Amino acid sequence: MSHPPTAQRTTNTLAVISLAFGVAAWTLLPLIGAIVAIVCGHKARSEIRRAPPGSVEGDGMAVAGLILGYTQAAFTLAATIIIVAFLVFGFGITAHALQNLPH
Repeated sequence: MSHPPTAQRTTNTLAVISLAFGVAAWTLLPLIGAIVAIVCGHKARSEIRRAPPGSVEGDGMAVAGLILGYTQAAFTLAATIIIVAFLVFGFGITAHALQNLPH
């Protein structure tokens, strides 16, 4: 008995790129990787939704890339705020304390 031909399913390239850069954001390219993962993840999910049902795979990879990208971007933003706050307030307190030292 022969089987009916099955439709060729493809994996969305942007979903793969999103996942790869999401991982790279945590290992090699913190900010750049996060941005690429987020942009490619959103574009991939949009393309997958517009494609005929079941013809394009990769939504899970795109979601994983988005999660990795957004999480890394949040950590980078939080670290930047903490460093700036330390530089502004930390050095301000030190300079004030040094001015009040007896000579």
